Amino acid sequence: MPSNKSVSDASITQFVNCRILRDHRLQREDLWVREGRILDPEKLFFDEKGFADERVDCGGKIVAPGFIDVQINGGFGVDFSQPTAEVAAGVRLVGKRILEHGVTSFCPTLVTSPPSVYHQVLPQIAVENGGPCGAGVLGVHVEGPFISAGKKGAHPEKFLQTFSCPGLSDLLRTYGSLDPISVVTLAPELDHSASVVRELSQRGVTVSLGHSIANLSQAEDAVQHGASFITHLFNAMLPFHHRDPGIVGLLTSDRVPPGRTVFYGMISDGIHTNPAALRIAHRAHPRGQGFRSYRSMQIILHVPFSFPGLVLVTDAITAMGLPPGRHTLGQQVIEIQGLHAYVAGTKTLSGSIATMDMCVRHFRQASGCSVEEALEAASLHPAQLLGISHRKGSLEYGCDADLVMLDDDLNVRATYISGAEVWRRTT
Repeated sequence: MPSNKSVSDASITQFVNCRILRDHRLQREDLWVREGRILDPEKLFFDEKGFADERVDCGGKIVAPGFIDVQINGGFGVDFSQPTAEVAAGVRLVGKRILEHGVTSFCPTLVTSPPSVYHQVLPQIAVENGGPCGAGVLGVHVEGPFISAGKKGAHPEKFLQTFSCPGLSDLLRTYGSLDPISVVTLAPELDHSASVVRELSQRGVTVSLGHSIANLSQAEDAVQHGASFITHLFNAMLPFHHRDPGIVGLLTSDRVPPGRTVFYGMISDGIHTNPAALRIAHRAHPRGQGFRSYRSMQIILHVPFSFPGLVLVTDAITAMGLPPGRHTLGQQVIEIQGLHAYVAGTKTLSGSIATMDMCVRHFRQASGCSVEEALEAASLHPAQLLGISHRKGSLEYGCDADLVMLDDDLNVRATYISGAEVWRRTT
């Protein structure tokens, strides 16, 4: 029997003494959770006559949606692009360790590799919910090999490919299957890319533009066919030019279809993107305006809100969480020098060693954005990008109770998945 008059036998948890991020602002409200989802307290009180079985005192801290990392190549000694029999164990290890950084869901990312690597690695990565064993897996992000040699960055040129014909046959031959894939990064200037973008989008795969020498017109055509993301804006693409701003020009393009948002990833680690560029990207992106209603003392307030498309990503590699030295990224050897990750023997940046909470704090400080905007760039926006904001990245009623508890300096104090504590700082 339930411990109160609620219609469900499941226990109810009430998070009290907290500031929750809801409707794009921090609000002093309690948060109610049952069966891993966020409850509407009015329905609980008035329809079910229910009350809390357990209370969690948050000590005045911020409670925000759990962070979502859509581009992470590995970490803590694990390289997702290494073809071993222990890929699944490596994904679980990383998923466990990133809980302390507030990440509750992620997309393991594979860099450009030969087909044999994809055929061995991809079947070992399954989409699964998070829990005490680690953050949930939302699908794989394959970054390459259909990218430009002119902007290959740390990707090995000998494994780059082009599209030989329209459709998905080249991808199926290369990856083996599209089943575990949620994001594909490609260069839109490649021949036959338009049909590839269209068919991937129709299958529900997020298409991202990156490692590309595309001009603005080519990037706009890709968006017209369904592309909705830019991989690590400013990095591995043509620099902004006033006569042809290239992919960067999508931030203010008037050819983006009505009702569509072009999201863009930012590696806010203090290395990949100058603070001035962060501010430009944050302030220049077109914002879809609207109004949301709030009821206060019988007065309905119509408050404007916006949906910027900035998505914080770590682009973290094997060396995240490890001391300086040499590590791998797919087929390349990477050397860590301080906070920089280079292809060994060069000054070519190769991913980062930043954690998501570090990126959130740096973005807040460097861009001058609000706390709410910084938190949503790591939660709501990636969920919107992947089309899962009805259950992830939000504290709206009915969403999964994946939460991160932070202090005022945006340091992670605790992480929850489905309303259950999975990590807590003890010092």
